[in-house]
Amino acid sequence: MKAREVLLVGGSGFVGSAIANRLSEAGVRVRIPTRRRERARHLLLLPTVEVIEADVHDPATLARLTRGVDAVISLVGVLHSRPGSPYGADFERAHVSLPERLVAACRGAGVSRLVHISALGAAKDGPSEYQRSKAAGEAHIRAGSPDIAWTILRPSVIFGPGDSFLNLFAGLVRRFPVMPLGGAGARFQPVFVGDVADVVARCLDDERSAGQTWTLAGPTVYTLRQLVEYVGDLTGCRRPVIPLPEGLAMLQAGMLEMLPGPLMSRDNVRSMRADNVADGAPLPWDMCPTPLEAVAPGYIGGQRPHALLGVYREFKRRHH
Repeated sequence: MKAREVLLVGGSGFVGSAIANRLSEAGVRVRIPTRRRERARHLLLLPTVEVIEADVHDPATLARLTRGVDAVISLVGVLHSRPGSPYGADFERAHVSLPERLVAACRGAGVSRLVHISALGAAKDGPSEYQRSKAAGEAHIRAGSPDIAWTILRPSVIFGPGDSFLNLFAGLVRRFPVMPLGGAGARFQPVFVGDVADVVARCLDDERSAGQTWTLAGPTVYTLRQLVEYVGDLTGCRRPVIPLPEGLAMLQAGMLEMLPGPLMSRDNVRSMRADNVADGAPLPWDMCPTPLEAVAPGYIGGQRPHALLGVYREFKRRHH
């Protein structure tokens, strides 16, 4: 069944904005809840998008939001949390409790389709709290069977205009003469945000995606060091990279955790013990993944997050 109206939970952020744009292009009506309407003002111009101020962690609110939709897309995620075992309270709230509540809300509203964005590396015995909490959230999604036809997508690190990955390093290389780097040898397979949005949209149309857990990745594997050096080349600010052993990386991350809006945490360092790469096809349906080099030069040189939709549309126009 083709979805005509969807609830996009986590839709006001970087990935959600690309998905909202893709669905709007297809004429799908999209409900996007957000705590602060101001955060989603860039989506108000999309003709089929409705932005709703709401707390998605409240079960009664979720029940109202899911009423009358054909499908739910879940992509709420956080990178940092207070520590805990097997994961901290913030990870538990966003990655574990919310998926459980979404499944309950879907059941209550009779919504039989759910697409959940998890993370590559999610594992109940993973080295980081982030990875363990993502795995616990996946378990709640799968528990929705047989009432709910779910699809779980596990992207590698996602790049594109407005990302918090390449743009972070672009800012750092502009400000510092050297780059002491924890996890310099960690391997990633970055996936373009437009490819993620296309897969999500196709999942809503293709019933064969139900019950599948798919990796989303790009065509090329890079070490973290290679990515930082590439960003340095794009900005004209290539800096010497000094790889840090894990002990020093943990010390550095521990100091950064004390800052508001930390750039790195010790849990992030633990996540990099496991390579963030696909063990099979990078995308489902034999889709051809977009190379990093085809997109990054267009925004690392100075684009700002509010330009995401315009750059995404231009990229799609030139490649279709």
